Amino acid sequence: MSGPRVRFAPSPTGSIHLGNARTALFNWLVARNRRGTFVLRIEDTDTAREQDGSEESILDDLTWLGLVWDEGPGVGGAYGPYRQSERLETYRNAAETLLARGHAFRCFCETATPDAARAAAHHAAGAAAGHRDPCRALEPALASARALTEDAAIRFRVPDRRAGASRAVRFSDRLHGEVEVPLAQVGDAVLLRSDGRPTYNFAVVVDDAAMRIDLVLRGDDHLSNTPIQVLLYETLGLAVPEFAHVPMVLGPDGERLSKRHGATSVAAWREQGVPPEALVNGLALLGWAPSGDRTIVSLDEIAAEFDLSRVGRSAAVFDAVKLEWISTQHIHALPAARLADEVGRALVSSGRIDEPDRARAGGFVAAVSEFLRPSLARFGQVGALSEPIFHPGGALDPEARAILDAPGTREVLSALARALARTTPQDAAAWNAVRTEISRETGAAGKALFQPVRVAFTGRGHGRELDRLVPLVAAGSRELPARVPALAARIARTLGEPA
Repeated sequence: MSGPRVRFAPSPTGSIHLGNARTALFNWLVARNRRGTFVLRIEDTDTAREQDGSEESILDDLTWLGLVWDEGPGVGGAYGPYRQSERLETYRNAAETLLARGHAFRCFCETATPDAARAAAHHAAGAAAGHRDPCRALEPALASARALTEDAAIRFRVPDRRAGASRAVRFSDRLHGEVEVPLAQVGDAVLLRSDGRPTYNFAVVVDDAAMRIDLVLRGDDHLSNTPIQVLLYETLGLAVPEFAHVPMVLGPDGERLSKRHGATSVAAWREQGVPPEALVNGLALLGWAPSGDRTIVSLDEIAAEFDLSRVGRSAAVFDAVKLEWISTQHIHALPAARLADEVGRALVSSGRIDEPDRARAGGFVAAVSEFLRPSLARFGQVGALSEPIFHPGGALDPEARAILDAPGTREVLSALARALARTTPQDAAAWNAVRTEISRETGAAGKALFQPVRVAFTGRGHGRELDRLVPLVAAGSRELPARVPALAARIARTLGEPA
């Protein structure tokens, strides 16, 4: 591939946040649009925050979204390994090179500071803006001797000026334009902690250079990290890549998206049953828009026209209501086979049926999926929305009980029971014939006829049209009698009679 090499580099510290998923998507789209390479790298050197199973979850979520990587874990590539924990020697060598050239120094402040908590925070952050560490004044020979018996970190020695007597670091950003930061605001950042693990700013430079990444596309919360990274690239004699820092994703209240805004991870929306194509569609619209007056677009359509020049410069606002509407549109347009597969799995996970039921009653599951299609926004709703199909009979709420207690209800249901003893409606026409017969026999019409029947069949006073539900229940009770109570049994239970 001759296009740009881009990467997504998550840390295995939990599920993929929607903001990070949007970053992964934008990188993938750049690669696909320009015939480039999408690299996946796992930044797993922060062992204190790492969570068991997180890497597997990240890989699974990216695959589920359709964001398959060209190089990375499980795929390989020419520039691996693709886990930072397997690249520690590379970071040590780069740090030693900077030490030997006088561009780095050993720092003993962590062990010399009595406030260990403050020291830990100091080193975790790398360095405060503009911080000049006192250890940079130590003679290298003395520092090397001390390092034989004392723990030492390695820090970058930020120069006072650059080539041409410049006192600023400059770089171009595809979204922010030309950026200039005074060197006085760039601190002597930690490169290697005293335990030998690299910091983010150092590892990311070494890795991106080694993996030939030529466009670093990430959230603009990393914009402040870029000056020290540019200095590291230049000092190590490495080519500086292009940068593109996309705006943050915010909640509806304008604050950074967090758990207080509801589901904020890919895993959470996946668990709720949002189709992957819907989530990708929603993520793409966070700061980018397709041509024309369109909202519903496929991943292939997005990739065909994605360009960073059309990414907005303002923070994007995540709207869960809009995502659910997008999900609804995608579900309504799914091919029948895919819908039946998703609904079937949801029926199993909700306990309505089990896997053997699903295997032997494929026609019934397909009919259920089409019955539910108009009502579905997420597949997590299948369990609740399918209640009328699996209902045993009898009222579920006060409104329904009031309908059953109304005058004439028992007569309607008794007549219906007698009719069902003679025939089971297999389609809408047969059901309408039974309904007409009950109306003639009892004189009931309108709500006086429909509401008692609906309550007996579904437990509710309102719901989907009976001429679609009744034949579906009849089919289900025939194919899965242990799961779908027959119409006659529902009436008997409602009337308190033996089924």
